[in-house]
Amino acid sequence: MAKKKKNKGWIVALLFLAAALITVISFNAYDWWLERKASLARYKEFGIPIPTGYSIHGIDVSRYQQVIDWNGVKNMEVAGVKINFVFIKASEGETDEDLQFRRNWRKTKELGLVRGAYHYFYPQKNAVIQAQNYLDLVSFSKGDLPPVLDVEERGNLSAEVLRSQIKKWLAEVENSTGVKPIIYSNVDFYEKYLAGYFDEYLFWAAHYQQPSGPRTSRSWNFWQHNEAGRVNGILSKVDFNVFNGDSTAFANLLIK
Repeated sequence: MAKKKKNKGWIVALLFLAAALITVISFNAYDWWLERKASLARYKEFGIPIPTGYSIHGIDVSRYQQVIDWNGVKNMEVAGVKINFVFIKASEGETDEDLQFRRNWRKTKELGLVRGAYHYFYPQKNAVIQAQNYLDLVSFSKGDLPPVLDVEERGNLSAEVLRSQIKKWLAEVENSTGVKPIIYSNVDFYEKYLAGYFDEYLFWAAHYQQPSGPRTSRSWNFWQHNEAGRVNGILSKVDFNVFNGDSTAFANLLIK
């Protein structure tokens, strides 16, 4: 009788499981180390002039800020100014996900920071597929900011086609979430290509080196006033924003 061969499949499976476990532990340990490193970032001031006349301040972040110690962000306060909200990059184009989005989205929620998620728009790509990329990643909750479309480039499109593409993304996201999105753009780009066509949408205006507000012909809701701020818990510089209104107006625009 032939000798039976030992089944070594369980050994292979065990080795595979061990390798997977080591990978997960290593990844979590590395993430923990990066967060501890970020927690050492401490600043006496925000490092930029803070516009007066605004009571609600925020920042926007992406993978370029690396791993963030969100406790440090939340607890920093200078002369009554603290971070009240955060816009977080979720996606760009048809397939890309920001490498830090899931962690940033989860951590800000855990700490009770008001959060919003934005998509960087490529006009020459399929707008509906881009919207689906964003929607596949972002799960909104009560108290979140509305969805955000970041429009900064025209590509090789005419202004008319650009606007048509933007409208497709906005419609797809609004139909899916039931919430009208916010449009983010720098003031010059908006005035040149979008002014007069999207007045029904909230506007997040980027305009630096201005003393009191963005110089734009339309009403605005958020103002990105500086790109070189400093916040505890973040190793690199970060964009600073303000909300154009009081706490009641801010609460009213959050997802119900």
